[in-house]
Amino acid sequence: MQPVFVGDVQGCADELDELLARLRARFGESFEALFVGDLVNRGPASLRVLETVHGLVERGRARVVLGNHDLGLLLAATGRRAPRPSDTLSEVLASPELGRWVEWLRRRPLLEAGRLGETPFVLVHAGLHPAWSLDDACTHARRAAARLGNDDRAVFEALLDARPEADPVRDDLDRMLQSRTARADGTWSREEPARPADAWHRRWAEQGHPYGVVYGHWSLQGLHVAPRLRGLDTGCVHHGRGRDGYLTAWIPDPRSPRPFDVPDASFEAVRAHRRYVMSDGPDAC
Repeated sequence: MQPVFVGDVQGCADELDELLARLRARFGESFEALFVGDLVNRGPASLRVLETVHGLVERGRARVVLGNHDLGLLLAATGRRAPRPSDTLSEVLASPELGRWVEWLRRRPLLEAGRLGETPFVLVHAGLHPAWSLDDACTHARRAAARLGNDDRAVFEALLDARPEADPVRDDLDRMLQSRTARADGTWSREEPARPADAWHRRWAEQGHPYGVVYGHWSLQGLHVAPRLRGLDTGCVHHGRGRDGYLTAWIPDPRSPRPFDVPDASFEAVRAHRRYVMSDGPDAC
């Protein structure tokens, strides 16, 4: 089965349909799509994206980790966040199936782990603590996902209400869904780093971890190809903001023993079909 890692879709359903059509032309039905999260918001067709990806997951053809905009949908659906000017979630929020989508999204993992050739990897939306080993990352992600997807809805809602500075699990959740900057003291920020050395992945790479990370979330950074790192948010939904936006997929050769090596040209990119919603600030939920 060919693994295909898909960047932030954010409601760009036409581009997702085109990408899937290209994949079927190349691989038939013998591929698995691994989505970095942010299925919804800012683009025009979040409900259609949810329906498409849910269908793939149900057929065992896809895996999805939660993104910050997916969490934003959960916050809006539970009355914890008012709509913002750039939000395009109204169709989902008005759907008679909203409850089903809330239950499905809150049970998505925060991290998927696997192996490509000789290299173990994790799929996460935004970033990790630079010091986390593979086992650490899995442990922190499982702990947060267990509360987010708890059968007792009160546990789930208590996590949404928690303050990161008072609840380490909520801090882990937000770090994995929103981080861009990592500070020397171990804290993090969703803001752009003041200098390149403060990017979470630069501090992570300095640790010499033997596993790879595939992530999204950082559209201003664009495609990031570095040893053991693949950043796939190429801003499809930000098309027209002084640059072209793309929905990008990484398609590593499953026969390669070292697919995280660079240089690497194993990408498929669908140019945005039109200009979409302008951002109203930092890409947070």
